[in-house]
Amino acid sequence: MKYFKRIKQNIATEPFLAQIDAIEDAWAGSTGRQDKIKVQREALAIPLRGLRKSAIGDRKRRDVHESRWTTGSKQYPVFVDFLENFAQEQNEILGRAKVVCLPAGKRVYPHIDRGEYYRVRNRYHFVLRSSLGSWMKTGDEEVRMQEGELWWFDNNQMHEARNDGDEDRIHVIFDMLPAELEEQVLGTQSVH
Repeated sequence: MKYFKRIKQNIATEPFLAQIDAIEDAWAGSTGRQDKIKVQREALAIPLRGLRKSAIGDRKRRDVHESRWTTGSKQYPVFVDFLENFAQEQNEILGRAKVVCLPAGKRVYPHIDRGEYYRVRNRYHFVLRSSLGSWMKTGDEEVRMQEGELWWFDNNQMHEARNDGDEDRIHVIFDMLPAELEEQVLGTQSVH
């Protein structure tokens, strides 16, 4: 496969799901994904890291490289620790990150993540819940990701997803910049 790669499996999902369940109306706090992104209109999201709004200037949102932890991320320390540890392990720099819920029978419509931000980053999906496995298609390849698996995939190709199971499908979706591109992309260099 050239558009998908399973990075890890058998990651315990219970601590992540328990943290979501402990927050009242966790999915109601941010509706930007379904309100503003037509292909994502059936998905719910909990933003953990977002673009740094002060860095937008005259750029389009999809071209803003700078990101930061959201205020709400403080309620999700298990997620924060996981993302920080994985970034260090991979020698990559965290970008945007969110927990995404795709309810039963819903889908993410075919699209390509366009823009300079996406062009230089790796996209990851960590499957927390999926009753039948998470179906996803990228380019001409299809996979069914299982609970507890962490996958890389090429979001610069046409991709789509659907939940053909009978319960909510929950993923952590996040981007990381390879450390060797830090100076070129961000104009900085730090030790990881």
